[in-house]
Amino acid sequence: MKPTIAIIWFPGTNCEEETLRAVDAAGMDGTIVRWNQQIGEFAGYIIPGGWSYEDRIRAGAIAAHDQIMQKIKQEAAAGKPILGICNGCQVIAETGLVPRGAAEPEIALAPNKNPFISGYFCTHTFVKIKKKTAFTLLNDGDILKIPIAHGEGRFTTSNDSIKNTIKNNAAVVYCTEQGDEIDQFPTNPNGSLFNIAGLANDKGNVLALMPHPERCSFAHQSGTRANTNTAAAGLKIFQSMKRYIDNGNTLR
Repeated sequence: MKPTIAIIWFPGTNCEEETLRAVDAAGMDGTIVRWNQQIGEFAGYIIPGGWSYEDRIRAGAIAAHDQIMQKIKQEAAAGKPILGICNGCQVIAETGLVPRGAAEPEIALAPNKNPFISGYFCTHTFVKIKKKTAFTLLNDGDILKIPIAHGEGRFTTSNDSIKNTIKNNAAVVYCTEQGDEIDQFPTNPNGSLFNIAGLANDKGNVLALMPHPERCSFAHQSGTRANTNTAAAGLKIFQSMKRYIDNGNTLR
């Protein structure tokens, strides 16, 4: 039986269909679940990108307080895989799920630091997998070309006591095509602390990922005329999620 994955849709979410397609292509059975539905039992959960609640107050802040996130917190504590992509990354950060599963947020996704553009910025970046998580089991050490599209993607904190935890839980980092971690634009496209593109919790079952793997899961998304069914690098994130579930929610 295929693992069932809930793709959580908030008002303003706009990447749910692409995420659903990647989930299904990875051999799982995805279902789009509205924020105000009674949520059943699923093997894993994804909060996709977009602008939940129009990013009012700050990105992800309102969605993080929706009742459905209490269920997500419970499932995270039970070891189920939880992935937040872009706006979903912001929602997960606002709940405190990364880096330590705290009751209150310990990190922020702050406005980008970019020498040329203020606000929203989209481009292709290179990232390197640095830590084993539920979503990086298949590509440890790989360098992936992956798109970003955000205005508030800079992982940061004013809490010096957890900076070592954040550095240790940096599962995905921005790098050059050769894998060098250079903490300046354009290698680091938003000024993120420690070049972080994806931050995990201590257990490795929760990942707040700013780039969009669903937008590079198929070859045709690179702008070529490749067959739409040809898998590309981003699909590995979702295939890893399936492997984690199939292995009894363990990192192997």
